[in-house]
Amino acid sequence: MNVILYLLGASLFLGGGALAIFLWSLRSGQYDDMEGAANRILFDDEENLSSQSRGPATRRYADGER
Repeated sequence: MNVILYLLGASLFLGGGALAIFLWSLRSGQYDDMEGAANRILFDDEENLSSQSRGPATRRYADGER
């Protein structure tokens, strides 16, 4: 019977810890912009586009080999 009391106490402690971490993440803004990251992957960055426009075939290597 004592084992049930220990398990009940441990489960309440772990559940309270998980709730505290979840509430901290809400307050720190972890869930503010859920759609922005999903939409951001669909568009190219303008600043990175010019450096990647050469493609892999025309890369310059330090030792001169291709």
